[in-house]
Amino acid sequence: MFDNLTDRLSNTLKKLKGQGRLTEDNIKDTLHEVRLALLEADVALPVVSAFIQQVKTGAMGKEVQASLSPGQAFIKVVNAELIKVMGDANEGLNLKANPPVVILLAGLQGAGKTTTVGKLGRWLQHTQKKKVGVVSADIYRPAAIKQLQVLAEELDLDFFPSDTSQQPIDIAINAIAAAKKKFLDVIIIDTAGRLHIDADMMTEITALHHAIQPTETLFVVDSMTGQDAANTAKAFNDALPLTGIILTKADGDARGGAALSIRHITGKPIKFIGMGEKATELELFHPDRIASRILGMGDILSLIEEIEQKVDKEKAEKFAQKIKKGKSFDFDDFREQLEQMQNMGGISSMMEKLPGANNIPQEMRDKVNDKMIARQIAVICSMTKQERRFPDLIKGNRKKRIAAGSGQEIQDVNRILKQFIMMQKMMKKMKNGNMANMMRGIKSNVRNTMRR
Repeated sequence: MFDNLTDRLSNTLKKLKGQGRLTEDNIKDTLHEVRLALLEADVALPVVSAFIQQVKTGAMGKEVQASLSPGQAFIKVVNAELIKVMGDANEGLNLKANPPVVILLAGLQGAGKTTTVGKLGRWLQHTQKKKVGVVSADIYRPAAIKQLQVLAEELDLDFFPSDTSQQPIDIAINAIAAAKKKFLDVIIIDTAGRLHIDADMMTEITALHHAIQPTETLFVVDSMTGQDAANTAKAFNDALPLTGIILTKADGDARGGAALSIRHITGKPIKFIGMGEKATELELFHPDRIASRILGMGDILSLIEEIEQKVDKEKAEKFAQKIKKGKSFDFDDFREQLEQMQNMGGISSMMEKLPGANNIPQEMRDKVNDKMIARQIAVICSMTKQERRFPDLIKGNRKKRIAAGSGQEIQDVNRILKQFIMMQKMMKKMKNGNMANMMRGIKSNVRNTMRR
């Protein structure tokens, strides 16, 4: 996310870093470039205009002008304004109401509402330790009801059945009553979407909202629609008292216009951001962390949280103990590390959270994709158990067999062998064998993979 904007802003602001002092001329030129970068990112024009004016005011202030490194001080101003335009801080869900807390999800068809119901249910279950129920009030798409049922079963959420012969209000009221009887903490209600905003849709969802009076009314919107996402959110906010926004499909959005426009246009906070299709890929929206990503400074806090949530601690501890005892690092260990990286969203997800990732040449970044991890795992799986334990055996005909078995070329096998040797040497240097060292190994693996 924000790839294009990060590149443009980083290159523009880099020119200021070496400036001995800021003048009206170099600020004017820089702001012109920043303005173009924001417009290209599909940020709404009123947001761009207000942002540029605020940055200009801050840049001409005495504190920045008197700074020993005014270029860096200017970047601090830009960072602060980015945070402000996105909402200062994360605004969490209100879970203090009498249970079950009712959460209503609204949005256009195709925005990913049903998938988001499952993701949000899982997030509440795992991070907030809540007992969660879900129900679909989408009586126009039987497939949506079935989809939610399948998701609920996969994620161990309570599912309340509904069918197309019922009315949305009856479905919701019955599900809330059933959730009370089961002593659930939260009930999430999925609603029907349309391909566009229409009067019937708004009338129906307004009536549903009035009937159940949800604690949270969240608008789910596809971030790839750019500033249109903000305009659609405003239309819904005019009809419903929205309490927040969930941005979906952010992993496919290289611009970021929606994230930078919605708060300014609707006045409502972005509470969550969906970064992929997996049930685990829903993150709290932290404006300060997103601003840091946009400016190419990484997002270490989110990376640490992902490690805490997604790394299999039992496997990690087992691996740590193995290294601590001086046992050799083998290809089974290497495969486990690659799988841990997959669980954390893959190389691309980790890369954007590492500081300075935008300084890596574009051609190298283009070569790095998450299919690479899958291919590496395929190569390892094509090895025999003995070869995985004793990699020195892999020569000549064995390489040919492994390449053929994994659908790769011999040079691919050679690359992974070289990468493995580097990892093995690093593991030998580890003394403590703890989680931090293991994660250092995973980060090193990311960098080594990118140097391919």
